[in-house]
Amino acid sequence: MASIPKTMSGILIEENGGVEALKWKTDIAVPELKDGEILVRNEYVGVNYIDTYFRTGLYKAPLPLITGKEAAGIIAAVHPSVTATFPALKEGAPVGYVADHAYAEYTAVPAEKAQALPEGVSTETAAASLLQGLTALTFVREAAGLARPGHPESQGKLGVSEGPWALVHAAAGGVGSLLVQLLVAHGARVIGTAGSAEKVEIAKANGAQWVVDSRNEDVVKRVKEITGGNGVDVIFDGVGKATFEGDLESIARKGTLVVFGNASGPVPPVDVLRLGAKNIKLMRPVLFGYIATQEERNSYTAELFELIQAGKVNLKIHDVYPLKDVARAHSDLEGRKTTGKVLLKV
Repeated sequence: MASIPKTMSGILIEENGGVEALKWKTDIAVPELKDGEILVRNEYVGVNYIDTYFRTGLYKAPLPLITGKEAAGIIAAVHPSVTATFPALKEGAPVGYVADHAYAEYTAVPAEKAQALPEGVSTETAAASLLQGLTALTFVREAAGLARPGHPESQGKLGVSEGPWALVHAAAGGVGSLLVQLLVAHGARVIGTAGSAEKVEIAKANGAQWVVDSRNEDVVKRVKEITGGNGVDVIFDGVGKATFEGDLESIARKGTLVVFGNASGPVPPVDVLRLGAKNIKLMRPVLFGYIATQEERNSYTAELFELIQAGKVNLKIHDVYPLKDVARAHSDLEGRKTTGKVLLKV
């Protein structure tokens, strides 16, 4: 292995704000390893909406901050405490991870949050799939309660006798695209929303049987028309404030409303008595609550990679930006100019 430098390039947030808060630095200290950590020389970094929340200060974190929640690269160093417990994590091995401080050349990663990449899964694929793919997979399985296809489990928590009706907002986006594909694989009848004619076609290509143009059509009206007035059994909403009221109208009796993002702003405080009109289950899940144990992380990551390698989940990469151009990546993401995954090349 090449020697590890003392300083590195990366993106530093010194104060919260707009994209101008993302400062390109070339003199950041390379992290020193602590017990249980590996040092990863990042090759690709995934950009996610949660990164914008830490940039703006919607989600609080101590400053200065290197943000970024997922990346993949090559292991540059391993703390001696790691070797016995995680033998696959060796210097020179390709690895992907879901952990903090990814917007940099090097990241110190807790070994339990890293996954050695199987043959056939590149660092680009890993960075494009881990956080959003695990989010979609765990939300379909855990939040919506849909059983793994082909497994002799019950119908799941939705309790419907045929394929459940599912509504996915922003169905051409990163998480939305994966949710649609996974829901279709689970036998759901999927309605997507998208914000342009181009995105409507992308959502259809992902497998959504019906797609509503959210900028030119009444989403609630169309959902009721498509479902014969019953509404949908489960809604996946990463948009937040702008779509929440419509969700309460679109959801079926005993439906499950999964709010997982704030692209249009956070949902205002909710009077829980409103949920009683239809016995709605309202959830605000976070991926990390579903992969809190080593067993959960390993199981879901292995399944995700299997789905990708089998061609059952197709990744669409919108664009790969140089790390120092991260401000442009954030602007495009927030401006709804992206379809699929946004990556940074380190």
